[in-house]
Amino acid sequence: MCGIFCSHNHPDVNGFKPQALQLAKAIRHRGPDWSGNIISNKTILTHERLSIVGLDSGAQPLTSEDDTLILAVNGEIYNHRVIRKGFGDRYKFKTKSDCEVILYLYAEYDIEAPTMLDGMFSFVLYDSKKNRVVAARDPMGITSFYQGWNSSQPETVYFASELKCLHPVCDRIIPFPPGHIYDSSTQKTTRYFRPGWWDGSPIPDKALNLRQVRSTLETAVRKRLMAEVPYGVLLSGGLDSSLIASIAARETRVESDANGHAGSQDQIDNLVGIDDEGHLKTVSKYQRLQSFSIGLPGSPDGVAAQKVADFLGTEHHNYTFTIQEGLDALRDVIYHLETYDVTTIRASTPMYLLSRKIKAHGVKMVLSGEGSDEIFGGYLYFHAAPDKTTFHEETVKRVKNLHLADCLRANKSTSAWGLEARVPFLDKDFLEVAMGFNPEEKMIKGGRIEKWVLRAAFDTSSEPETEPYLPPDILWRQKEQFSDGVGYGWIDSLKDTAASTISDEAFANRGSIWKTDVPDTKEAYWYRQMFDEQFPEQCASTVMRWTPTWSNQTDPSGRAISTHVAKYQDA
Repeated sequence: MCGIFCSHNHPDVNGFKPQALQLAKAIRHRGPDWSGNIISNKTILTHERLSIVGLDSGAQPLTSEDDTLILAVNGEIYNHRVIRKGFGDRYKFKTKSDCEVILYLYAEYDIEAPTMLDGMFSFVLYDSKKNRVVAARDPMGITSFYQGWNSSQPETVYFASELKCLHPVCDRIIPFPPGHIYDSSTQKTTRYFRPGWWDGSPIPDKALNLRQVRSTLETAVRKRLMAEVPYGVLLSGGLDSSLIASIAARETRVESDANGHAGSQDQIDNLVGIDDEGHLKTVSKYQRLQSFSIGLPGSPDGVAAQKVADFLGTEHHNYTFTIQEGLDALRDVIYHLETYDVTTIRASTPMYLLSRKIKAHGVKMVLSGEGSDEIFGGYLYFHAAPDKTTFHEETVKRVKNLHLADCLRANKSTSAWGLEARVPFLDKDFLEVAMGFNPEEKMIKGGRIEKWVLRAAFDTSSEPETEPYLPPDILWRQKEQFSDGVGYGWIDSLKDTAASTISDEAFANRGSIWKTDVPDTKEAYWYRQMFDEQFPEQCASTVMRWTPTWSNQTDPSGRAISTHVAKYQDA
C-alpha cells in the first residue's frame, strides 16, 4: 500500500508545503520506498510509495504526457495492460506503472473513468487546465481514504489515506465513500459503482451455480498475483484464507508430485499476471508460495493452518505471540487502525504483529480472506436470520460497511509495516456472482453449516478427476472469528485487563464523557480512551462499531453466540 495526501485550493500552498510534507511523513509506513510531491497552482499532491509494480519507473505523483494532469494513487489496477492496449498509440506512457492508465481514462471518460478500473485503489487527480480535482475510491473501500475540510478555509479540500494526515489541519473529516468519485468543479460526490445486488434492488432469484462460484474466485486470485516482488498468503487455517492459499498454491506451482500435491521445496514457481490481451500468463518467477499464520501457543487456528500448509506444500511460517506482547502493542495498533471498535482491535493486534514478521522475510504483498463472511453470511449470528430477505439485506449491509471494519483492519494492520494486503473475495466479478443468486441457498438451516455454498463449490469429493483443494476437515471446519481462533486466552486477557484498568466509578460516569456512541463494556471504554488520547474529537465520527444482529450480546466474539460448537470452548 502507498500513502496519499492532497490539499486543493489552499490559500498559501507554497507556505503550506513544509507542513504538507510533515503530514505526508506521518503515513510513510504505508510507502517506505520513495516520497514524491508536486505543486500546481493552489494544489499540492504528495505520495509515499510502496513499490509492487513498475519498480524502476513508477514513482508518483504521475503526470500526463503534457504535464497538465497530475495523479497520486494508492492501490493496484489489475487490468492496466488491457486498458493500455485499448488506447492504441494515442498516448505516450512515461512509466510501466499500473496506475498511469488513470490519467488517460480521465482524459477520455472524465468522471466515468473509475468504472473501467478493475482493482483496489484510491486516487486524487488534479487537472491544472481546469483547476479541478477528482478523487475516487475502489468499489468496496479496500484501500483506506478520507476527505476533510477546515471551516476557516471554506474553499480548500483535503484528501489522505489516513486520519493522522488530516486531523492537524481539518476540523471536519469523513471516510471517503467506496465506489464514489468527487468532483471539485461541482463539489459533488457521486456513486459510480452500481451493482445489481445493491440495496434497494430486488432480492436475487437466480439459480445457484457452484462451478461459477469456484471459477470466478479462482480468477479473482489469479488477478491478484500481479506483482514484481515476493508475495505470500495469510493462512489462519479457517475456510476463507485456506481456500485463497489453495488457489494461489495451484497457480504458482510448477508441477505436482505423484499425489497431485505441491512440488519439492527447491522448485522455482510461476508468478501469474494479466497480459495486454486480458489473458493470464506467467510474467516472472519466485520461490514457492510462502504462507504465514500467528496465534497463541496451541491456538485452534495455528494447528489448522499447519495442516493446510502441509497439504498444500507451502513454505509455512507459524508464529506465536504472548498475551503480554499483544497487550503491549494495543496503543500502537489503535494509532495505526484509527478506530476504537472492539472487534477490529481484537483481530487486528495479531495481524499487526504478524505483518511485522512477514516484512522481515522480504515479502511485500499478501493475499487475505476478508469479505467472505459478509458475502455468504458466515458469522455465527446468521443462524438466527428469520428469512432469506432479511438474510440478504444483512449481507448487503455488511459488505457495504467493510471499509469501516475488515477492510480497514486488513489495510491498516499490514500497511503499518509497509506490507500490502489483497482480498480476492471482494473482486467485482466475484461479488456479482456471489451476491446474485437466491439467498435461500446461503441460509444456515436444513443441516447446512455456515458458508455451505462456498464449501460445496470447492468440494471435489464427487469429482475424482479433480485434485482436492483442501482436506475435508478444513473445508467443513466451523467458523472461528480471527480474534477467537488465535487463542481464546487473547480475548479473555483483554477483558480482564480492561476490568482492572477501568474503575467501576469511571465506567458508571462514561455518559458524561461521551454523549454519543457511549462504550457499553469496560473493554470498549479502554479502547475509546486510548483512541481519544491519540486522535481529536473530529476523528471519532469516522468510526463504526461492529455488533452482531439478532443477538443481545454486548460481546461481538463468535464464542458469545449460542450456536458456537462447545468443543471449541476447550481448545
